[in-house]
Amino acid sequence: MRAADIARLVALATIWSLSFVFLRVLVPQFGPLWTATLRVLIAGVALALWLRAINAHAGLRGHWRAYLFLGVVNFAVPFVLFAYAAQRLPASYLVILNASAPMFAAVASAVWLGDRLTPVKTLGLAVGAAGVALVSRAGPVVPDAAVALAVGAGLGASLFYALAGVWLKRQRLALPSMAIAAWGQVLAALTLLPVAAFAPLPPPPSFAAIANLLLLALVCSAVAYVLYFRLIADVGPTRAMTVTFIMPALGLVWGALFLDEAVTPAMVAGVALIVAGTAAVLRIARPPPAGREASRQAGV
Repeated sequence: MRAADIARLVALATIWSLSFVFLRVLVPQFGPLWTATLRVLIAGVALALWLRAINAHAGLRGHWRAYLFLGVVNFAVPFVLFAYAAQRLPASYLVILNASAPMFAAVASAVWLGDRLTPVKTLGLAVGAAGVALVSRAGPVVPDAAVALAVGAGLGASLFYALAGVWLKRQRLALPSMAIAAWGQVLAALTLLPVAAFAPLPPPPSFAAIANLLLLALVCSAVAYVLYFRLIADVGPTRAMTVTFIMPALGLVWGALFLDEAVTPAMVAGVALIVAGTAAVLRIARPPPAGREASRQAGV
């Protein structure tokens, strides 16, 4: 990859790993539902306004069902699940669980796309699962039923991310990537708002809470998708997914630096297992031809 691509990859990993720090700050004040709802609402509206400013065509009238489906599966559900998990789990745990998404994608691709699960990929899945199990009991949290539910929610969020990507590949929809990020989040917000209305209204937010919310929405959910889709266009989806290699280590650093979270040797070992397993799952024999790779990138 070019130096510019590597810089985008590192920037994306930094931004997305920091999103879990913002979640840990916001969820105690706004609650899981309102945190997720405000996140997609602000990010979606900002991106939609940006698309309108540059006069980009989104094909909303013809493809609104696809945008709605992706809004629910790729944004609304995983954002709520991660916000729920943030009530119990440190930010470092959350970013580690997020790294399991490529492993779920490998299984889903085998089921719905006919991608073969090679022995190396199967071993990678087993190693990654062992890493998740190790992290779940690594401390400093007590592994009780509430923590188990939070871990399940984090893994569920990663599963939904994987399912959304596989669905896009299976449908072969020629949807603009930026339009998916914009209208997917707008429709996710419209889906979540009626549900969030039944949750207790958060108290008037402090300046710090507003700042964290804007950073989460505008940087981690809007700017990050611009970087991500630019990476997909430049280097392809497989190489873009290597962002998951960098995020767990950064998550440990941010959790310790900003939230005073403990980092145990077992957590570091679990990160190593998950990264090794993900690397094995993403391993390919040879890169596909540039033309074929480009034809598979629409909206991933």
